[in-house]
Amino acid sequence: MSGLAVKVDSPEIVPLVDEGLGNSSYLVSLGDGRALVVDPRRDPTPYLELAERLNLRIAFVVETHLHADFISGSRELATFGATVLAPAASHLGTAYRGLEDGEEVDLGGLALRAMATPGHTPEHLAYLLLDGPKPLALFSGGAVLPGGAARPDLIGPKETEPLAHDLYRTAHQRLGGLPDDLAVYPTHGAGSFCSAGAGRQRTTTLGQERQESPLFAAVGEDAFVRQLLNGLGTYPPYFLRLRTVNQRGARLYGVRPPELAQLSVDEFRSQQAAGAIAIDVRPLTDFAHGHIPGAVSIVLRPAFASWLGWIVQAERPLVFVRGPGQDARDLVEQCLKIGYENLAGELEGGIDAWRAAGLPVSTIALRHVHEELQGSSLDVRQLSELASGRIPGAQHVELGSVMAAAGAIPAGPLTVYCGHGERAMTAASLLERQGRASLAVLDGGFDAWRSAKRPIATG
Repeated sequence: MSGLAVKVDSPEIVPLVDEGLGNSSYLVSLGDGRALVVDPRRDPTPYLELAERLNLRIAFVVETHLHADFISGSRELATFGATVLAPAASHLGTAYRGLEDGEEVDLGGLALRAMATPGHTPEHLAYLLLDGPKPLALFSGGAVLPGGAARPDLIGPKETEPLAHDLYRTAHQRLGGLPDDLAVYPTHGAGSFCSAGAGRQRTTTLGQERQESPLFAAVGEDAFVRQLLNGLGTYPPYFLRLRTVNQRGARLYGVRPPELAQLSVDEFRSQQAAGAIAIDVRPLTDFAHGHIPGAVSIVLRPAFASWLGWIVQAERPLVFVRGPGQDARDLVEQCLKIGYENLAGELEGGIDAWRAAGLPVSTIALRHVHEELQGSSLDVRQLSELASGRIPGAQHVELGSVMAAAGAIPAGPLTVYCGHGERAMTAASLLERQGRASLAVLDGGFDAWRSAKRPIATG
């Protein structure tokens, strides 16, 4: 299971969308049986399979910048014969052709022009695909997104404001001479913690952004920078290390990622005793009805990797509890794509084997929207989600901050909620690990609460 959504509307530029991370990569036909790939994620399989389906050979793989939110797949595709093109200023520790501003690469009839577009990162390049003098497409990375731009605060606090100014100058000066009808293919998009104010579209045109985006519509550079910096939300802590991992070069796996070792109950418990964290990826209702004490609930879904990376340290060994029908390869790929590689195995036979061994299980209550909530209420949605309202009297702590803020959460019975329920169960499991009891999760979350026309507080 690749985890990438592929829709072939045009054989010339095919987007491959990672809905979980909110990112897009692209396979581009060069018209001569060869292709290039822009900003691929770690697993090379979907790109190789798509190229084979379209009778293409991947000749080039292009990086717009050092990624903070996923492990790049450039080195993987290089093992299949592709030449890696990347900003010279990225100083990759592995073989690549470093490009400078204005440099063009002959693609055999087409050309690719590198354009220095700092802002999201200092070394950032956008790439202009050319047919002779005619621009065909702009692969903008994080320089221009539908409705916004990628955030400038992933390098460090001292660089954030200067990079925000660079974003504005990139849009108005570096890209100013390009035509309105030029198609723009960004890497980051809706759902990406790298994006800042991006809309729901995956692609756009420069003309549309010049008409609608705050990046172009703000009254002056300083006004844009103030607006951008005031609107930045939080992001997963693993972002702070992946730039370095991508610069150094991650381990290669090819088209066959490792399989999870099957652990007996005793082996599973030994791993826990040695410091492994148990991650239960089953649906939240299954976890609620019975789970291994101390296990962390992170439901296996497209957003799994983001939340794993937000709340679990990368160096800790991980052991998993998986339900029937859940895809083990998907689980492994989601871990690997954000650099979580210490995968010690999974419980053979799942929770049924644990119960059969006579070992204790824990439960967390589920509350229906028409029932009285248990004790105090805790809202673990992102800050940006509060604009739609909240349950009256609820305390707000983002899921990523629950562990740090646990001491400030009211003692006694507690009902946790999020948008649907999955993040709330993660938060409840983290609090349970810290010794909290009398925990409940609102089934269906705030969306179900609002649909049931229960009272809502705003402001």
